[in-house]
Amino acid sequence: MCFFVYKTISSFRIFALYKKKMPRILAIDYGLKRTGIAVTDEMQIIASGLTTISSDTLIAFLKEYFSKEKVEKVIIGEPKQMDGTPSESTEIIEKFIKVFQKQFPEMALDRVDERFTSKMAFQTMIDSGLKKNQRKNKALIDEIAATIMLQDYLQYKR
Repeated sequence: MCFFVYKTISSFRIFALYKKKMPRILAIDYGLKRTGIAVTDEMQIIASGLTTISSDTLIAFLKEYFSKEKVEKVIIGEPKQMDGTPSESTEIIEKFIKVFQKQFPEMALDRVDERFTSKMAFQTMIDSGLKKNQRKNKALIDEIAATIMLQDYLQYKR
Protein backbone atom coordinates (compact mmCIF):
# COMPACT_ATOMS: atom_id res chain seq x y z
CA MET A 1 0.00 0.00 0.00
CA CYS A 2 1.33 3.45 -0.91
CA PHE A 3 0.77 6.64 1.01
CA PHE A 4 1.28 10.06 -0.52
CA VAL A 5 1.87 13.34 1.21
CA TYR A 6 0.42 16.31 -0.64
CA LYS A 7 1.87 19.72 0.06
CA THR A 8 0.16 21.72 -2.65
CA ILE A 9 -3.29 21.96 -4.09
CA SER A 10 -1.92 21.28 -7.58
CA SER A 11 -0.49 17.95 -6.39
CA PHE A 12 -3.86 17.06 -4.95
CA ARG A 13 -5.51 18.06 -8.23
CA ILE A 14 -3.18 15.75 -10.16
CA PHE A 15 -4.01 12.86 -7.84
CA ALA A 16 -7.75 13.55 -8.13
CA LEU A 17 -7.51 13.73 -11.90
CA TYR A 18 -5.51 10.51 -11.97
CA LYS A 19 -8.50 8.67 -10.58
CA LYS A 20 -10.85 10.24 -13.12
CA LYS A 21 -10.01 10.06 -16.78
CA MET A 22 -11.01 13.18 -18.62
CA PRO A 23 -11.70 13.56 -22.31
CA ARG A 24 -8.75 14.76 -24.34
CA ILE A 25 -8.28 18.08 -26.09
CA LEU A 26 -7.06 17.88 -29.66
CA ALA A 27 -5.17 20.62 -31.53
CA ILE A 28 -5.11 21.09 -35.29
CA ASP A 29 -2.47 23.07 -37.15
CA TYR A 30 -4.34 23.13 -40.45
CA GLY A 31 -2.55 23.74 -43.70
CA LEU A 32 -3.46 23.47 -47.36
CA LYS A 33 -1.34 20.33 -47.86
CA ARG A 34 -0.57 18.98 -44.38
CA THR A 35 -2.16 19.15 -40.96
CA GLY A 36 -0.29 18.71 -37.71
CA ILE A 37 -2.25 17.15 -34.87
CA ALA A 38 -1.51 17.14 -31.15
CA VAL A 39 -3.50 15.78 -28.24
CA THR A 40 -3.50 15.97 -24.46
CA ASP A 41 -3.13 13.07 -22.11
CA GLU A 42 -6.27 11.88 -20.33
CA MET A 43 -5.65 14.29 -17.46
CA GLN A 44 -5.31 17.30 -19.80
CA ILE A 45 -1.89 18.15 -18.41
CA ILE A 46 0.57 17.33 -21.19
CA ALA A 47 0.34 18.05 -24.90
CA SER A 48 1.97 15.55 -27.25
CA GLY A 49 2.32 15.41 -30.99
CA LEU A 50 0.02 12.79 -32.47
CA THR A 51 0.70 12.85 -36.20
CA THR A 52 0.79 14.86 -39.38
CA ILE A 53 -1.57 13.85 -42.15
CA SER A 54 -2.62 15.03 -45.56
CA SER A 55 -5.26 17.74 -45.12
CA ASP A 56 -7.64 16.07 -47.56
CA THR A 57 -7.88 13.03 -45.24
CA LEU A 58 -8.35 15.02 -42.02
CA ILE A 59 -12.12 14.56 -41.61
CA ALA A 60 -11.84 10.78 -42.08
CA PHE A 61 -8.95 10.67 -39.60
CA LEU A 62 -10.96 12.67 -37.04
CA LYS A 63 -14.02 10.43 -37.42
CA GLU A 64 -11.89 7.39 -36.67
CA TYR A 65 -10.04 9.07 -33.81
CA PHE A 66 -13.23 10.38 -32.17
CA SER A 67 -14.74 6.89 -32.37
CA LYS A 68 -11.80 5.50 -30.36
CA GLU A 69 -10.99 8.35 -27.95
CA LYS A 70 -13.09 10.75 -25.92
CA VAL A 71 -12.37 14.29 -27.05
CA GLU A 72 -13.89 17.22 -25.20
CA LYS A 73 -12.71 20.02 -27.45
CA VAL A 74 -10.77 20.76 -30.60
CA ILE A 75 -8.60 23.81 -30.95
CA ILE A 76 -7.64 25.14 -34.35
CA GLY A 77 -4.92 27.64 -35.06
CA GLU A 78 -5.95 31.10 -36.16
CA PRO A 79 -3.28 32.61 -38.39
CA LYS A 80 -2.76 36.32 -37.94
CA GLN A 81 -0.42 38.97 -39.25
CA MET A 82 1.91 40.78 -36.86
CA ASP A 83 -0.65 43.58 -36.50
CA GLY A 84 -3.40 41.11 -35.52
CA THR A 85 -5.26 41.13 -38.85
CA PRO A 86 -6.14 37.81 -40.52
CA SER A 87 -3.44 36.27 -42.69
CA GLU A 88 -3.75 34.93 -46.23
CA SER A 89 -4.48 31.40 -45.03
CA THR A 90 -7.44 32.45 -42.87
CA GLU A 91 -9.91 31.81 -45.71
CA ILE A 92 -8.65 28.22 -46.14
CA ILE A 93 -8.99 27.52 -42.44
CA GLU A 94 -12.46 29.10 -42.29
CA LYS A 95 -13.61 26.73 -45.07
CA PHE A 96 -12.26 23.76 -43.12
CA ILE A 97 -14.02 24.93 -39.94
CA LYS A 98 -17.37 25.01 -41.76
CA VAL A 99 -16.83 21.42 -42.92
CA PHE A 100 -15.69 20.40 -39.44
CA GLN A 101 -18.75 21.92 -37.75
CA LYS A 102 -21.04 20.23 -40.25
CA GLN A 103 -19.41 16.83 -39.64
CA PHE A 104 -19.06 17.24 -35.85
CA PRO A 105 -21.81 19.64 -34.72
CA GLU A 106 -21.58 18.54 -31.06
CA MET A 107 -17.82 19.07 -30.75
CA ALA A 108 -16.65 22.20 -28.92
CA LEU A 109 -14.23 24.26 -30.98
CA ASP A 110 -11.84 27.01 -29.93
CA ARG A 111 -9.54 29.17 -32.04
CA VAL A 112 -6.06 30.07 -30.85
CA ASP A 113 -3.45 32.45 -32.16
CA GLU A 114 -0.84 30.42 -34.02
CA ARG A 115 1.65 33.20 -34.72
CA PHE A 116 5.25 32.04 -34.39
CA THR A 117 4.37 28.39 -33.72
CA SER A 118 6.14 27.16 -36.85
CA LYS A 119 9.23 29.21 -36.01
CA MET A 120 9.12 27.93 -32.43
CA ALA A 121 8.74 24.38 -33.74
CA PHE A 122 11.80 24.79 -35.97
CA GLN A 123 13.80 26.19 -33.04
CA THR A 124 12.68 23.25 -30.92
CA MET A 125 14.06 20.91 -33.56
CA ILE A 126 17.40 22.73 -33.49
CA ASP A 127 17.48 22.74 -29.68
CA SER A 128 16.76 19.02 -29.56
CA GLY A 129 19.77 18.32 -31.77
CA LEU A 130 18.10 17.23 -34.98
CA LYS A 131 20.39 17.28 -37.97
CA LYS A 132 19.85 19.73 -40.81
CA ASN A 133 18.24 17.18 -43.15
CA GLN A 134 15.87 16.09 -40.36
CA ARG A 135 14.84 19.70 -39.78
CA LYS A 136 13.64 19.90 -43.40
CA ASN A 137 10.78 17.55 -42.48
CA LYS A 138 7.82 19.93 -42.79
CA ALA A 139 5.43 17.30 -41.44
CA LEU A 140 7.36 17.20 -38.18
CA ILE A 141 7.31 21.00 -37.97
CA ASP A 142 3.50 20.96 -38.33
CA GLU A 143 3.12 18.33 -35.60
CA ILE A 144 5.40 20.23 -33.23
CA ALA A 145 3.57 23.49 -34.01
CA ALA A 146 0.25 21.84 -33.07
CA THR A 147 1.85 20.62 -29.84
CA ILE A 148 3.08 24.12 -29.01
CA MET A 149 -0.38 25.57 -29.67
CA LEU A 150 -1.97 22.98 -27.41
CA GLN A 151 0.55 23.38 -24.60
CA ASP A 152 0.08 27.17 -24.71
CA TYR A 153 -3.70 26.63 -24.60
CA LEU A 154 -3.37 24.37 -21.56
CA GLN A 155 -1.19 26.90 -19.74
CA TYR A 156 -3.62 29.71 -20.54
CA LYS A 157 -6.56 27.59 -19.37
CA ARG A 158 -4.97 27.06 -15.96
